[in-house]
Amino acid sequence: MTPIIDTLLQLFMFLLLGASFAAIIKLNLPEAKSAEAAEKDKPQVDIDITREGPVYLDGKLVTTKELREQIKIVHDNNPDLSVIVRSDKFVRFQEIVNVLDPLNELGITKLNIAARTETE
Repeated sequence: MTPIIDTLLQLFMFLLLGASFAAIIKLNLPEAKSAEAAEKDKPQVDIDITREGPVYLDGKLVTTKELREQIKIVHDNNPDLSVIVRSDKFVRFQEIVNVLDPLNELGITKLNIAARTETE
């Protein structure tokens, strides 16, 4: 019985620590003079594009194919879906286009690019 309890505790600790590390996505957002906060009362998803290349959908690492599939499901359920793209300012523009292209194919028209004000 003791080995089972030890195994479960180790598994619990692994999942707990893994989840806390996965939630940290560091981005150096570009600056803008007129950055505004997004409306939080409407259905929205956040896409983060890191300098190193990985793409995150609402904090979860996804491939381009998974991104398209998951956004399609959410968009089918919420046609009023708003998408916020947060990209590190040093990401190659092609990486941003690779994310925006599937959104365009799905007919998503409410798209925001995140930025920080110059005073932040």
